[in-house]
Amino acid sequence: MKEKAIALLKELTDAHSVPGYEDEVRAIFADELGHVSGELGSDKQGSVYLESGSKEGPRILVAGHMDEVGFRVQSVTPNGFIRFVPVGGWWPHVLLSQRVIVRNREGEKILGVIASTPPHFLPEAARSKVMTIDELFIDIGASSAIEVSQIFGISVGDPIAPATEFTAMNKPDHYVAKAFDNRVGMACAIQAAQMLTTDSDHPNTLITAGTVQEEVGLRGAKSLAGKVRPDVAIVLEGPPADDTPGFNPSQSQGALGAGVQIRLHDPSAIMNPRLVDLVIQTAKAEGIRHQVTVRTSGGTDAGGFSMANEGIPCVVLGVPSRYIHSHNSIINIGDYLEMVNLTVALVKVLDQETTDELTRYL
Repeated sequence: MKEKAIALLKELTDAHSVPGYEDEVRAIFADELGHVSGELGSDKQGSVYLESGSKEGPRILVAGHMDEVGFRVQSVTPNGFIRFVPVGGWWPHVLLSQRVIVRNREGEKILGVIASTPPHFLPEAARSKVMTIDELFIDIGASSAIEVSQIFGISVGDPIAPATEFTAMNKPDHYVAKAFDNRVGMACAIQAAQMLTTDSDHPNTLITAGTVQEEVGLRGAKSLAGKVRPDVAIVLEGPPADDTPGFNPSQSQGALGAGVQIRLHDPSAIMNPRLVDLVIQTAKAEGIRHQVTVRTSGGTDAGGFSMANEGIPCVVLGVPSRYIHSHNSIINIGDYLEMVNLTVALVKVLDQETTDELTRYL
């Protein structure tokens, strides 16, 4: 499973899929699961799913989001530099001098570099300040707006993603790439579906999905919930790690190498307490390394799923990722494999009686 995981993570993280333009990840999803017994489908926003299993018992959704934080072309200067807007949350500190890829309407990818006025030409007071995004621009080597349009085929609105290649680090089991938020979730959803459809010993209908536009307001979760109407949602994520300098090690809830993260709470959703207890019990019973977290910031598609329809019981499983929402984030592949194992084990225990008990209040 590890070799497959590494190959799949490379393919997914190398893909160019910012909010609203998730085509490349959607194609990987369809390619990986198109041969699996079940029904492939999508909603009208572009979220994609595979429904498989016995068509009996509860409907269990296992979902990651396909999009990554990125940018769009906002305008082009007369001398050929691209102004851009963020799509998703970016901290300007991490942007300057980074490479990006602009994808034009024909699907051609053009390399550029995020730049600004060089410090040599700035007054002393300005050199110590963080550049805001509206002060930055992308240099693709063009010399005019006409060249940007006619030679490079770039138009206003074209999507832009970081240019970073999936790479193994010298530390065993550590990998660096862009978009581990949330390509780890997509890879896990795909691998779990492949394992569960090969070993069909689960008492439910499995819905494996990739949502769109999570990074701009959990939008895909809301429409997908109406389309597939799950009874339970297992949300797979690449949450921020908290094991680097600046954090108290004794309070870390997202350390690399400590196992899959089980999230109980964040500002977007309070996870169903009975489902959380079931997840933790399952992890302990299966000997799956895990860490439990309550977060004071951030959010996931659980925020969309939990309030959709009549309310869907949710839990979030995650692979802690250092430096998410930047060009280079880092994971431990062991944490990812534990997330796959826990996802598979959890689907197997969610039979009709267990699922009914999650929402039996009277």
